[in-house]
Amino acid sequence: MSNPDSYADMLKAIQAFHDKHDFKGSGGEDLTYRVALMAEELGEISSAVTKGKTREQLAEECADLFILLMGTAIAADLDLNAAFWKKMEKIMQRESKMVNGRIRVSEFRDVN
Repeated sequence: MSNPDSYADMLKAIQAFHDKHDFKGSGGEDLTYRVALMAEELGEISSAVTKGKTREQLAEECADLFILLMGTAIAADLDLNAAFWKKMEKIMQRESKMVNGRIRVSEFRDVN
């Protein structure tokens, strides 16, 4: 039985999906193709927000992007879990600024 809160179990489910449809052998793990799919899903998230779709519809679109991101980690042999925690540690050290009335947390660079 899988644990719905387990990153490893989510990866296994996505790997099973990739295997079922032979993504590795049919171009489904090509990184350029996957970036295009992620851009498409981001557009669907944008549409859900701007067109006032339900929270459930927005959650489904976000899940699509999340699945694609995790599948990209599989395709590129990335440890996304480790990368996540490394990045969180880094960004927690950053300062925030208000930019055009909205908060930004970034590596701000002085522009001369």
